[in-house]
Amino acid sequence: MATKKRGLGKGLAALLPDEPISDLLEEELDKESITNIDINLIEPNKDQPRRQFEKESLQELKESIEQFGIIQPIIVRKKEDKYEIIAGERRWRAAKAAKLENIPCIIRKTDDKEAMKLALIENIQRQDLNPIEEAMAYKSLIEEYKLTQEDLAKTIGKSRSYIANTVRLLNLDKEIIENIQEGKLTAGHGRALLSIPNKKERLKTANAIINDKINVRDVENIAKKSKGKKSKTKAKATKDPFIIDIEEKLMRTLGTKVNLISKQNGGKIEIEFYSDEDLERIIEVISE
Repeated sequence: MATKKRGLGKGLAALLPDEPISDLLEEELDKESITNIDINLIEPNKDQPRRQFEKESLQELKESIEQFGIIQPIIVRKKEDKYEIIAGERRWRAAKAAKLENIPCIIRKTDDKEAMKLALIENIQRQDLNPIEEAMAYKSLIEEYKLTQEDLAKTIGKSRSYIANTVRLLNLDKEIIENIQEGKLTAGHGRALLSIPNKKERLKTANAIINDKINVRDVENIAKKSKGKKSKTKAKATKDPFIIDIEEKLMRTLGTKVNLISKQNGGKIEIEFYSDEDLERIIEVISE
């Protein structure tokens, strides 16, 4: 089952810097053992952030493996009498399709939290996740392992606002989420659609994006008009056009509804938010 080869790795710490994991693997090949493991003893990780594997891409990888073998080992951890994949499920799937009996592996001792971190980091650095898979992985790490957005941001090298905005995509309607997963809508479209409060109008706009190739800026303008539609009708008679203009500028900047109330001596600004993550995002924008 197992044949010891040469080595690799500094453990979890080696996988967290900004360098791609593939580069780290090459640099560390002489420091941690690589073992050939029976491919039937290896199982995918149920918490793997990546849910979709393109058939065409897998076929290309299969053909490459048939010709050149597996150049880079997969990373696994021992789980009872089998091995669970931490990173490299795509290579494992392609190797199975190529009918390989054994596959080179690096065995790491990690807990569930570290294993999920590693799987997430590898997929993000390879840019293999679609925005919804990425959002689901962030949410799982935050909720299941009690990570703060700030901790997660530091670990994967992203800003806290990026994490918050990505997770917010999961608040979209099921149909829109599916379109993002399929690549029909971008994450930018999704974030802009979140600003449209009416579901019917939100779905109508999503279909327009797909059919009429509407860009993100156009969606933002639609969202702005949608949010301000009722208030503008009332405000036009009473609000100074200058105040309305300021409100619109603030809404574009903050990505949410803003109400500017002017009084004889001063006034106040009301900024709406729809979740804790949304509030953190707004605070980040204001703080920049």
